[in-house]
Amino acid sequence: MDGRRNPPRSRRRTRPPVTRVCYDTAMAEATLREIRDFLAQKRLAVAGASRNPRDFNAGLFRNLRKRGYDLVPVNPHATEIEGQRCYARVQDIDPPVDGVLILTRAEMTEGVVKDCAAAGVKRVWMYRATGQGSVSRAAVEFCKASGITVVDGFCPYMFLPGGFVPHGIHRVILKIAGGYPAA
Repeated sequence: MDGRRNPPRSRRRTRPPVTRVCYDTAMAEATLREIRDFLAQKRLAVAGASRNPRDFNAGLFRNLRKRGYDLVPVNPHATEIEGQRCYARVQDIDPPVDGVLILTRAEMTEGVVKDCAAAGVKRVWMYRATGQGSVSRAAVEFCKASGITVVDGFCPYMFLPGGFVPHGIHRVILKIAGGYPAA
C-alpha cells in the first residue's frame, strides 16, 4: 500500500452512465431531395433557439449563420438570441421565412407546426439525433395534411458539406444500416 486512502464511496467521482445512441430511423420518411431542398433555403427560423450559448442548439444556430444562413430565432421566453431579435411565434416573423428548423421538445412540436401553417411556411425540419428529439407523429401528420414538406428526424450536420467527423461517421453507419434517406 502506498499510503493513499481511497475516499469514501459517496465522495468518489463516478463516470456518467453510458448512453446508447438509439437513432430510430423507422419513423423517418424524409427523402434526400427534401433534405437538400430544405438546406437550399437561406432564410430559416429556428424554433426552440436556446438562450444558453453552451447549448447544442446555440452551437447549431451559430454554425448555420457562419455558413451564410439568414436565421431568425423563435423562443417565446426570449427577446434576443445571439444578438438577433427573437420572435415568440413563427407567424410574427416579418419578412417571412422559407423554412423552420424545429429544436423543441416533441410535445411542443405540434403547436410549432400549426404556427408554421398559419405563417404559410411550406418546409419544416424536426430535429432528432437520439431518442425522439423534436419529432412528433401528430405533427408529421399535420404537416402532410397541410401541404408542408417535413424532414422528420436527422441532424442537419449530417447533410452539410464539411461537417464534423462524428456526423460523418453517423452518416456512414446509417448508410450501412439502411437508415439513410433515399434519393
